[in-house]
Amino acid sequence: MKKIVALLIAAGISLTAAAAPDNFSSDANHTFSSFSYSHFGYSTQQSRFNNTTAKFTLDRAAKTGSVEATIDAKSVDTGSKLFDQHIQGEDFLDTAKYPTITYKSTKVNFKGDVPSTVEGNLTLKGVTKPVTLTITHFQCMDHPMMKKLACGANATATIKRTEFNAGKYAPHVGDDVTLSFAIEALKD
Repeated sequence: MKKIVALLIAAGISLTAAAAPDNFSSDANHTFSSFSYSHFGYSTQQSRFNNTTAKFTLDRAAKTGSVEATIDAKSVDTGSKLFDQHIQGEDFLDTAKYPTITYKSTKVNFKGDVPSTVEGNLTLKGVTKPVTLTITHFQCMDHPMMKKLACGANATATIKRTEFNAGKYAPHVGDDVTLSFAIEALKD
């Protein structure tokens, strides 16, 4: 009988030690996406989207996860109201017809104990293509002010805008666009 109780206790401990996936929602004040591209070779232009939301699930013990992000394409911020309108036009983002850009993961890959890349599908201007995000920074810890688990990450990917029907002026205005994401999220 003592052996059975000992086995049940051991099984109970191992069951409680197995971590369940944690769900996170982005902090709107510390989450945004940006993009950069070559402008006729003169300079690398950098712009951002002011409204990006994300949800992700992370199971660090099982080394699995998922990510879903939505970008409000109308929140594009180039630093010029006139140019913002130009980027929102039919030749580029066509925000009247496609007001959001989405990313949905298909797999999260780990290197050691932290996520290193996220494979998924980017939908931009009605076109969906596979895009892999490379995570350049990742950290989870108790948030010092919110007193709950928080995770943050930076990730990048490069896409060809011509593949998303946004190739006006290519190749003079660079076809390669670097996407960058900064996310901070609190556990739900």
